[in-house]
Amino acid sequence: MKQYYLGIEFGSTRVKAVLIDGEHRIVKSGDYTWKSSLENGVWTYHMEDVQDGLRTAIRNLGELPGAVSAMGISGMMHGYLAFDKDWNLLAPFRTWQNTMTGEAAEQLTAEFGFNIPQRWSIAHLYQAVLNGEAHVKNIAHITTLAGYVHYLLTGENVLGVGEASGMFPIDSETLDYDAAMLEKFDALLAKYGFAWTARSVLPKVLMAGQAAGKLTQAGRTFLEGLLPAGIPFCPPEGDAGTGMVATNSVAQRTGNVSAGTSIFAMIVLEKPLSKVYPEIDMVTTPDGSPVAMVHCNNCTTDLDSWIGLLKETVELMSGSVDVPKLYDTFYNKALEGAPDCGGLLSYNYYSGEQLPRKIFVCDSRIELLYHRFIEIVSFAVYREHTGCFADTDCLLSRQHPVYIARERCHKVDAFDMILAIEYGAVKVSYAPALRNIEPEKLGKLSRRALGDGVSPCSEIS
Repeated sequence: MKQYYLGIEFGSTRVKAVLIDGEHRIVKSGDYTWKSSLENGVWTYHMEDVQDGLRTAIRNLGELPGAVSAMGISGMMHGYLAFDKDWNLLAPFRTWQNTMTGEAAEQLTAEFGFNIPQRWSIAHLYQAVLNGEAHVKNIAHITTLAGYVHYLLTGENVLGVGEASGMFPIDSETLDYDAAMLEKFDALLAKYGFAWTARSVLPKVLMAGQAAGKLTQAGRTFLEGLLPAGIPFCPPEGDAGTGMVATNSVAQRTGNVSAGTSIFAMIVLEKPLSKVYPEIDMVTTPDGSPVAMVHCNNCTTDLDSWIGLLKETVELMSGSVDVPKLYDTFYNKALEGAPDCGGLLSYNYYSGEQLPRKIFVCDSRIELLYHRFIEIVSFAVYREHTGCFADTDCLLSRQHPVYIARERCHKVDAFDMILAIEYGAVKVSYAPALRNIEPEKLGKLSRRALGDGVSPCSEIS
């Protein structure tokens, strides 16, 4: 009998359901469009939208060709979902986009001797403690969005190791939360007298391939009967892990780039870093190997908003528009731009920036031509904040060196990129990153940008 497998992804802009067969071919897909909202200074999603999005994405698959043999949940990593013992939500969902945990992240980094980014769940938890938030004393569980949906469907409070690594540091030897750091965190909490400990509120860690429960009758009801009870689940994972798998970059000394609402470059390491580097976040593969990540909060949101504006314009004129063709036209037109982008300037400030708004500047003496506009918007999205892996052929053949560009706002020497020193495998450079552009056209564009060339990457999150 033919096998079918269902994956559900809670990305930042879409909830996606994808059905594949035993040969890993896509059979059907469905989705639901959503986005975070800034409410009372917090980037959040509403839990009713989680349920609606899940049901809608599955419903949009249409009639399934056969029974689902297994399924799994993935989603945006990090953030803060805190629950009491009865799984009642104690505070609005705080997504990875929020940068409100600077005090906690700095203290935990110093205490652990391990970089704790502001978006990590443990930083959000400790910041809530430092803030004296009333709900903290009632916490019984914290998890991620993928972990929460997995619990609703299976009753199992677990996470894949890659997803767990975005909540709390993972020991790649024990394949569990770092025991020494758990003790240090609990020591920080001792003076508050909470009834819970770090380990007691964190989900259980599982490896890829381990059984993670089955769809329960309660889960079937949550889905309004769209799927039958009894379907086995894999451990819920994060968007970093799904990107590694999708690009075949799980093995050590391989890497990939995810260009979505945020953008991040990752390299799978052979051993942990020797010391803390605030520019590098440490996560893991779905099987627990250490991964070095350079992450920037903003990427395609700005570009997508401009595409949306152009789409609406075309629809008002002709009534319909092919969105993929609109993206292709957008990118290819950028190739006609000038090396200096015609004197235009664009910054895609959204979440996690000190100035959370879009800025587009044009000198009154400069003619605002379409190709100039397209070029600078593309560069603003990809070059001003981060470059990506360079040298496509080198990366795809798993040869080295691999090139990574740093956030442009930081002035550093190339040799300050730590992996270059420790592994001799990475070089820092400034380079644009445009998705789905043919290599020869990409080379032309990258030379104009005075970069080293990049590997185009499809949007993952």
